[in-house]
Amino acid sequence: MNPVRRTNLITTTSLPIFLASLTKEQKEVFICLAHNVVVSDGELSVGEEVMMEEMRREMNLEPDYAPHYVNIEGIEYIFPSRRSRAITMISLIRLAYADGAFEIEEQCFLKDLCVPFEIMDNDFQLIDNWVRRLISLEREANAFL
Repeated sequence: MNPVRRTNLITTTSLPIFLASLTKEQKEVFICLAHNVVVSDGELSVGEEVMMEEMRREMNLEPDYAPHYVNIEGIEYIFPSRRSRAITMISLIRLAYADGAFEIEEQCFLKDLCVPFEIMDNDFQLIDNWVRRLISLEREANAFL
């Protein structure tokens, strides 16, 4: 009998249904915010690179679009709706966990982003808890594969 070889097919998620609903400008700014998150702790992990590439594909961004630092001042005008802000925050928190840890620098950056996004601390905690449950469910699904 041959042993069953398990593969981790579900390794990351870029929340494609949500990211696809952003406008072109929001997608471009989102990938820049994502870049800010992954470089905030001084390390770019393989998991973060893979997830950013998945997000780029899901949003159909041009391959030559290079993410760059973006200032969060005025960002509320690019993401004017509660929905676009929630999509952005959920996806960025998920990205922050791509390397297995939500580093303090990543948390600080995202909490700074909460100010113009008008996301209260308790809502930030709810989103973070939801993302951690999502990650747990991904791991659980991997156990079935």
